[in-house]
Amino acid sequence: MKDLALGEVYQVLEPGPVVLLTTSRRARHNIMTLSWHMMVEFTPPLVACVVSVADFSHAALKATRQCVIAVPAVELARKVVGIGNCSGADTDKFASFGLTALPGEKVEAPLIGECFANLECKVVNTRLAKSHNLFILEVVKAWRDPAQKAPKTIHHQGYGRFVVDGDVLTIPSRMP
Repeated sequence: MKDLALGEVYQVLEPGPVVLLTTSRRARHNIMTLSWHMMVEFTPPLVACVVSVADFSHAALKATRQCVIAVPAVELARKVVGIGNCSGADTDKFASFGLTALPGEKVEAPLIGECFANLECKVVNTRLAKSHNLFILEVVKAWRDPAQKAPKTIHHQGYGRFVVDGDVLTIPSRMP
């Protein structure tokens, strides 16, 4: 074994696919790229995510307590990175990246038409938001695009390096 820098730990424990988080506040939609998330519970589906106070989306999420987690396929990778490299404070990301804002059913934040899945969420716990920027979201409505048959997701490994979903391995398990 060899030392691993503590700043590189996240590269070996990445939480899942890179997603896009949308918010809407004062009739202004925004998108941010998000890698820091994880499932917390199955029923109801709860997702924990870190939205830094430095992110433009933080204030909207805190004020409205609503968002959408949109899951892009690998074909959107360059747009996903571009979205993460600019601020919603001075950029209309839907227009700049040619993405389609679709109305949600349960929240004001928009779905992203080009993503293969969209999860409408409401904030249900902010106990760790002040100290760790951690929000617990309940998925209140979920959407999937049936036209995207076998989408492959991207996973961030740090410093501009991503891994694309690969082969599927099926092993019988008692886990859902």
